[in-house]
Amino acid sequence: MIIVRAPLRISFVGGGTDLATFYRQSPGRVLSGAIDKYVYVTIAEIPFKKIAVRYAEGERVDHPRELKHKRIREALLDLGLESHLEIGTFSNLPGQTGLGSSSAFSVALIKGLNLLKKNKIDTATCAEGACRLEIDLVGEPIGKQDQYASAFGGINVIQFNPDESVTVEPQLLGFKERLDLENNLVLFFTGITREAASVLTEQKQKTTSGINIETLKKMADSVSDFKDALFAGDFKRLGAMLHEGWLRKKSLASNMSNPAIDDLYDSALASGAWGGKILGAGGGGCLLFVVDPQKRGAVEETLRKVARKHGLSDADVIPFSFVHSGVEVVTNSAH
Repeated sequence: MIIVRAPLRISFVGGGTDLATFYRQSPGRVLSGAIDKYVYVTIAEIPFKKIAVRYAEGERVDHPRELKHKRIREALLDLGLESHLEIGTFSNLPGQTGLGSSSAFSVALIKGLNLLKKNKIDTATCAEGACRLEIDLVGEPIGKQDQYASAFGGINVIQFNPDESVTVEPQLLGFKERLDLENNLVLFFTGITREAASVLTEQKQKTTSGINIETLKKMADSVSDFKDALFAGDFKRLGAMLHEGWLRKKSLASNMSNPAIDDLYDSALASGAWGGKILGAGGGGCLLFVVDPQKRGAVEETLRKVARKHGLSDADVIPFSFVHSGVEVVTNSAH
């Protein structure tokens, strides 16, 4: 039995600049942090000439090509693993919440399957393998930031270069500074789930045609200023920058937001939040706000109240902490 876990992430600024349609023209740049919510992948060798897969659904097939689960199917075919395996997955949070769960799954899967084959891969190779799986083999219209954020862990500035290379620059906050950051953040699940591809397809089309290029350049350039404000502990400034980034992000695709999200966001600001943004591709998932700790309770209660008004029964605040570790092997008893 092999058990691997990979953390979810919060992306602060620069999201969208990790798409190839942009970074092949101009370097993309994001600042993000891994959190203590994980996707787990279990891999077990079984005595039957079958492939069994357990996720929200269950599958048992004679050959990987028969699997409906695209990521597992393509990973097994690519690595030449055809039978005698059972693969399962579970997570601390539901998928499609804008926290990079699909890519965290891919990172954990790549790590686990290579461990099974006794292939030694470093963190960067694991991240790039997950990118290759999702973007090249499965054909998802996504970027690279989630895979690298999950594989490396910690808080990082990640740069995506036109030559396809990626650099990861850790941001080493002290314990008190990290705790202050956590105390000034509110993570709120809207109760709305969506496929990232539904939002990113339009964004990619607009970037390819040149419509989004200047906006994305400003988003990439904002990373340096955000980093400075982060180390200065200027949370009011961080909130203002997230708000500015959210306004830019809303211009990238028509389905980036909706009336319920706009109401949640505007109500949080009216209750005292300094600023915030949608996490992930947009259209649903989680909202992140920078809030004065003294006004945190009022903002959280307002968000819950507005969510109830819109019938979002699953919406709620998600407590979290940032973590240093990235993808990890929890158990390895494979022969």
